Amino acid sequence: MSNATEETPELSVIIPVFNEGDNLRALVARLIPALACVKSFEIIFVDDGSSDNTLDVARELNAADPRITALSFSRNFGKEIAIAAGVDAARGRGAVIMDADLQHPPEAIALFVEKWREGYQNIFGVRQSRDTDSPARKWLTRYFYRLFRTFGEIGLPEGAGDFRLLDRVALDALKTLREQARFSKGLYAWIGFRSVGVPFDVAERHAGESKFSYRKLTRFALDGLVSFTTVPLKIWTYIGMAVAAFALANALYYVLETLILGVSAPGFATLVVSITFFAGVQLISLGVLGEYIGRVFAEVKGRPLYLVQERIGRRIGAANLDAGPAAKAEKAKF
Repeated sequence: MSNATEETPELSVIIPVFNEGDNLRALVARLIPALACVKSFEIIFVDDGSSDNTLDVARELNAADPRITALSFSRNFGKEIAIAAGVDAARGRGAVIMDADLQHPPEAIALFVEKWREGYQNIFGVRQSRDTDSPARKWLTRYFYRLFRTFGEIGLPEGAGDFRLLDRVALDALKTLREQARFSKGLYAWIGFRSVGVPFDVAERHAGESKFSYRKLTRFALDGLVSFTTVPLKIWTYIGMAVAAFALANALYYVLETLILGVSAPGFATLVVSITFFAGVQLISLGVLGEYIGRVFAEVKGRPLYLVQERIGRRIGAANLDAGPAAKAEKAKF
């Protein structure tokens, strides 16, 4: 028998969390008033294997308001996978994806909803500034966007991130993309649909520290580039041709030198440097090949994107989760 708590919400709010227990209460306190712009909503916390009290706080919030639900992974799978799980679980006609640290202001959701009602299906927040980032991170981010624009198969709006509202048609399209090495910013752009940016100001984190180290950001950037361009593979063809042309020209030079000046004793240092240089070129090219082959290996294994250990709130059922090619494998575990 249907009741109010079982009706399809107008908007789902997907929030990936990892050790964000100190932020959840403050977030919900601002988020629920901000959602007055829609008729009904659900909030889905996706706990990415937290080791603090994040899940306990989620249970407490659910007990106070059944519109707040949560999924808990069996281990840490990463933010990109947590977003995918939230998209799988979302039941709304649209869904907002946002962070839990209050750097994404809940009050901006009303602006997203306005654009949604105008007919836009992929509404993304555009950061007005990066004052909260370190100078090194600002430079790396700017350089990454430049690289992606130059070599990527699609364009990324600069300043756009995960903070966005997706219409149901965009959510369903996103659910069909089940790759393991996920770069969500690229996936949002790849699915297309009517898109528009909404500027917002990034605030300081309410509590805690960023979970993205420079090592993780580097890996994330590599995932993005490798997932959306084959230029790193193609470029080694041209490097190989250039090296071969250089070797032929060098050989011709030594033949002419020998014919004109006679045999000269080769330099040992030159030989060592040349061998070392070309060995380095070969190893780099093998490394680039390895990055692509490693991702192919991960895909062909066909493992589910994530495993759910616990669901909080009866709104979330197994039927909503891991829709796509890996759905049967995932559901068989429950």
